[in-house]
Amino acid sequence: MSDPVLCLPGSGPIVILCEHGSERLPSGWEWPEADQRLVGTHWSHDIGVQALVQTLHELTGWPAVVAQFSRLLVDPNRDAGSDELFRTQADGVAVALNQDLDDAEKARRIDILWRPYHAAADAMVRDNPGASIVSLHSFTDNYEGQARTMEVGVLFDLDEAPALAVHQDFAEAGYRARLNEPWSGKNGLMYSPHRHATNHGRRALEFEFRQDLLVQPAWRAKAAETLAASVRRHLA
Repeated sequence: MSDPVLCLPGSGPIVILCEHGSERLPSGWEWPEADQRLVGTHWSHDIGVQALVQTLHELTGWPAVVAQFSRLLVDPNRDAGSDELFRTQADGVAVALNQDLDDAEKARRIDILWRPYHAAADAMVRDNPGASIVSLHSFTDNYEGQARTMEVGVLFDLDEAPALAVHQDFAEAGYRARLNEPWSGKNGLMYSPHRHATNHGRRALEFEFRQDLLVQPAWRAKAAETLAASVRRHLA
């Protein structure tokens, strides 16, 4: 089976994590016909975010860890005991891939995909002493019929002060930025960066970029520059 994790080596004051960068189904899994509607959509992965990781990595040289499997198989940004680890519905319709999963199949996905991602993330943070964590995500401009006009979300759990400062930088740069939107960073919704920050005594923020903008190369490049400058100033 292909490696479920992509590691981009580097060094610096930030480690980049990306839990939803790919919609791949590794060998051993296939998309059911009923789930073809989800391929290429925000349900299967965070559209545009792996390109953002690459752009930021090339710009800064910071190391990165990117999941190479669809979050519909198992969500590495959720605790292993979470009810949301295996999504059962999308747009109000059953996800066939995840219907009637038995304990053996759940354990297989955790062992083959979820655990290796977190082992790689843990190693990358450990091998970059003192580095803070930035987790990158994207969101759809229309979620279950609700239009979203915001452009950037700055998510935090414990690290409110740097989140406020980075949010201000994005707002001053002309972005429609929000704090803890479209999701909150609290209550386990930024599980992965919070986990690795807590384990190593670091700070962590999670960022959400609107996917219809993120797929535009010029917008993505500018967002990466704004992000790099701001987190260097406030999180490094």
